[in-house]
Amino acid sequence: MTHARQALGLEGETRACQAVEARGYRVLARRYRTRHGELDIVARHDGAIVFVEVKTRRGGSFGGPAAAVTWQKQRRLVAMATDYLARHRLERCAVRFDVVSVEFLADRGPVVTIIPDAFRPGW
Repeated sequence: MTHARQALGLEGETRACQAVEARGYRVLARRYRTRHGELDIVARHDGAIVFVEVKTRRGGSFGGPAAAVTWQKQRRLVAMATDYLARHRLERCAVRFDVVSVEFLADRGPVVTIIPDAFRPGW
């Protein structure tokens, strides 16, 4: 991954954190590493543990950032969430998966869209 792409992703995660906190989420962790990969944001909101996947893009090409959360990515997110819940002894908590898309548009600046309960695992 190039330095520019990493910087864009980090900026997107920062904007996403600001947006979810403004909506009342309490961020518990950012960039949480598991053996399956990395969770972008782990938060608590409305009594649930929320796993937030952040997708950042420049411009509106490729169908928008949220389109990149494929079923394969969802499966990995569920595996990472299961790991987080077990390590923090939160197996009995309500869980939700949100997606935040951050699009840096030349004519409008960053546009942040929060998609609550974007998908549900087959637990």
